[in-house]
Amino acid sequence: MKLLTAFLKLIRWPNLVFIALTQVMFFYCIALPALQTAGLKSVLSNKMLMLLAISYVLIAAGGNIINDYFDLNIDKINKPQKVIVEKYISRRWVIIWHLLVSVVAVLISVYISYKTKIIWIAVAAFFCVVLLFLYSVSLKKKFLVGNILVSALTAWVIMIVSLIEFSAFSHTSSTDIFALRKIMRLGILYTCFAFIISLIREVVKDMEDVEGDRKYNCTTMPIVWGLNAAKVFVAVWLIVLIAALVILQLYAFTFGWWISIIYAVVLIILPLLFIFKKLFAAQSSQQFHSLSSIIKLTMLTGIVSMLFFYF
Repeated sequence: MKLLTAFLKLIRWPNLVFIALTQVMFFYCIALPALQTAGLKSVLSNKMLMLLAISYVLIAAGGNIINDYFDLNIDKINKPQKVIVEKYISRRWVIIWHLLVSVVAVLISVYISYKTKIIWIAVAAFFCVVLLFLYSVSLKKKFLVGNILVSALTAWVIMIVSLIEFSAFSHTSSTDIFALRKIMRLGILYTCFAFIISLIREVVKDMEDVEGDRKYNCTTMPIVWGLNAAKVFVAVWLIVLIAALVILQLYAFTFGWWISIIYAVVLIILPLLFIFKKLFAAQSSQQFHSLSSIIKLTMLTGIVSMLFFYF
């Protein structure tokens, strides 16, 4: 039982559930209703969608596993109580698990490509695995490169569903193109939200881990620019995100979408304002960890807002 618990912590299972939930909600709340309204049948059957979600869950799991493998020494400083590698699972088995889940993920994507006739699905999965490996080996230690990469891969989880449908129906008649444009518009909207809030969280996590990162010569933003400058960077992106969300609520106001407006204000915008307020006062690792947790919850409430497009 201890080994199973350790493995679940190693792969960060709540994050994996979040990935699956994101893809499933975008498909059933946004993509599928838009296609059905236009009289189109999705290229992703229920089976194909589940396989796609499983593939990206495994890709993320593999990335988490290999990241902990290469971060062992840093984690012993930043979060010694959460270290799994060597303490519960040997380094050899960590590598084996990484290879296993990554290979299975790519094979599943190859199958999806074969069934849907969309070749780039398998190619994208392969590149995601490679990029996550490179991130763990060296890119995460580079100034902003690792932050942007992780944020882009997080956003890609949403965008890939939009692009699959667009690829399948890009040659449809002009009467059907409205549905595809709606899927792409909302796909880009949620992709941008996921990218920005992930970038904010990644930099906040770097602030949390600055002690161990500095010891092992990482060049993260808080180390290169200093803590205060990193806070300003995060604050700017918070302002951009809050402003964009406020503009969207003003647009929703013209349609009288009161429930969605209240939801967005209370569960997305106000938490972001709270994060902004607490950001500059934060100094300790624990305070930055708390901010990171709130950002993660806000990301969740943002994704759950897809339900309003269904109803």
